[in-house]
Parts: sequence; structure tokens; C-alpha cells
Amino acid sequence: MYTLYYIVIFTYYAILCLIAPFNAKASLWVKGRKGWKAKLRGKVNQGGRYVWIHCSSLGEFEQGRPVIEAIKRDHPELSIILTFFSPSGYENRKDYPEVDYVCYLPVDFKRNSRDFIRIVNPEFVIFVKYEFWYNYISELHKKQIPLYIISAIFRPGQHFFKWYGAFFRDMLRKIEIIFVQDQRSVDLLEGIGIKSVVLSGDTRFDRVVEIAGTAVDIPRLEQFRGNEKLFLAGSSWRRDEEIITQYIRKNPLRMKWVFAPHEIDKPNIDRLEKLIDEKVVRFSEFTVQAADARVLIIDNIGMLSSAYKYAHIAEVGGGFGSGIHNILEPACWKIPVLFGPNHEDYKEAVDLLCEKGAMTFDSFEGFSEIVDKLLSDENYYLNSAGKAAAYIAKNTGATARILDKIFR
Repeated sequence: MYTLYYIVIFTYYAILCLIAPFNAKASLWVKGRKGWKAKLRGKVNQGGRYVWIHCSSLGEFEQGRPVIEAIKRDHPELSIILTFFSPSGYENRKDYPEVDYVCYLPVDFKRNSRDFIRIVNPEFVIFVKYEFWYNYISELHKKQIPLYIISAIFRPGQHFFKWYGAFFRDMLRKIEIIFVQDQRSVDLLEGIGIKSVVLSGDTRFDRVVEIAGTAVDIPRLEQFRGNEKLFLAGSSWRRDEEIITQYIRKNPLRMKWVFAPHEIDKPNIDRLEKLIDEKVVRFSEFTVQAADARVLIIDNIGMLSSAYKYAHIAEVGGGFGSGIHNILEPACWKIPVLFGPNHEDYKEAVDLLCEKGAMTFDSFEGFSEIVDKLLSDENYYLNSAGKAAAYIAKNTGATARILDKIFR
């Protein structure tokens, strides 16, 4: 099985090298790894005490971030090396100030894993959520360097639980502790003989609570909202927007409406404006005189998490595509959260639906029914809003549980 694993890794690497001249993302992936050894040696101080934390991409980084920042705050004697697999993670966080060095993870070849671990010589290692690299895991185990997986979640269909999964199960047995999000993951792992499992929860809850605690005021949104209720569609995509704007055209005066599209390029903003048959203003062009507009479009990146605090109801996009975006951020603000039908692989979405703190829709009719009830039935609204906030509150604390185990 190892031979097959090597062939897959080598083939993946070779394909990316071949297409790099013609593909921007592949080019970043390949170029970012060139000369990695010399760069790493130049950043690592002999005699220093290092922790290595690895994230696949930007989403995993956000899960690992509370742990990274807690280590930096509580253990300043430790230096942190942060690695990424994908360009979307590295390019967005290569200047992240809370760590001592950020780089790409070298390809999982035996020599790379041996050299990387020898240079860094970490006291312990954290992989976030879904990262299982055989050579790195084996080398760490060989050198008796503890490896922890955090915020992991397992499902029955994964190869660990298949008849052919012995190779992958071997990796799990070499991990010091696997910190998982839910009881089902505990049961699945124990079912294949993996006992070093801790139910710690999801560190993303700690992150969104921290974000909410540092939310900034947005006077333009407050002026736009005035004394009315406000509906905010966050990270919205075309299908979400088509349904919501259809409702706006029928009920423009029921609320003020804000869109924060996932894509903010001019053609997409122009397209969204054409869907709205009401006075609309872009955030970048907002003035007090434009406060009588019924719809506002946020045409920048970075303010969505703070914008949710002005909302009465939130809708999170992506549910008509590959999957929903972050629904925990609006739930922090004690407001009901709506999203589309493609949410089954998101534990927080399934949980929030069960808790009655969120609602899902797959059509204009379904959306209308939900919004009408939230606006007309105050008890229903308050119950949903309270359930959303309670769900966040009861799931915080994963970071402290993880670090207590690691440093104990």
C-alpha cells in the first residue's frame, strides 16, 4: 500500500509541475516550495524551542487559530512554525504575526519529511482537522515527537473504516491524541481500536466568539438600518440572491436588506444590482442622503463578521453550491440563521437545525414561509434566536481542553 501511496503523491506533484506554467494556483503551489530547505534553515535558530502547526488551507487555519494564539500568549518561550498545503492558506496568511515563520509543507516524500523534522526539531506537532501525511506521521513517531490532531471529525465512509484501510489506520495509531468534534467520531475510532481519542469539540466556536468580542462599529450600516429591522445575506451566491431579491420585490418595506456577496468584483455587483427592483446603494458610495435606499450591497472584504451584529435575520450563502459558508458568526449575535439545502456535511448546520436555531430552504416558497413566520411570530423569532446563541455558548471551550491535555 505504501508503494501506491508514493505513486499517488508523486503523480500529484508531477501533474502540478507540468501545469504550473499555465495555472496560477499550481504555479504558486510549486514555486512556493522551491528552496524550502535553505529558507527554513535560515529561520530556525539552533537551540530554540519550536512547535510545528500544520493547516491544509485557510478554513483549517481559522480552526487552528485559537490554539495558535493561545500557545503564543501563554507560552512565549515557544516559537511556532506554521505550514500550509494550499496556496489559499499560505498566500492569505504568509505575514501572520502570531507565528515565527510561515511556509508551504514540503511534498510528503520520505526525504522531505526527514529533513523538515530534523531542521525544526519540534517539541510537539499539531495537524488541524483532516491532514494525514504518512511519511511525516511515521517520522514523528520514529523520533518520539508527539503529534496531535485537533478539531477532527470522522465519518463511516472514510477509508480508515474500510476493509482496505489498514494502511490508513496505521497512521492513526501513531498519533499521540486525536481531538475530535463529536461523539460519533469517538465511537468510530474506538470501533477500530483507536483509544487515544478525546472529545474536545470544535475550536471554531472559540474563534467566532473571539471575533464577536472584537467586532467594530459600522456607522454606515447603523445609519442605513435606522429604526427598521435588517436582513443580512452573508457570503451570498447567485441562487441565494435570486430567491432573496424575489422576496424583496414583493415585500420591499418589510425590512432593510443587506447583501455581502462572496464575490465582490464589479461584474458580479452589477449583476446583483440588476436583480433588485428597488433603490440600492453600494457601501463604498453610501452617504446619509442615501439612507432611504431599501438595499445596501457591501462591496468590500473583511467587515462581514462585524456587520452581523446589525442584523435581525441572517442568511448564509453557499447552500445551493458546494456547501454553506460560516454560519457560526451570525449565530453568535443571537439571530436566526437561514441557509440552502447543501448543508448535510456541516455538523454545525445539522446541529443548529435540530436545536431550532436555524432554518433551511430550497425554494422561494420555502424562504418566504420562514421569513414571514420570523417576522409575524415574535415568540417563534425569540425562541430561534435564543437557541442559536445557546448553541454557540455550550460549544465553546475546545481550545482550553486541547491545550490542557497537551501541556499537562
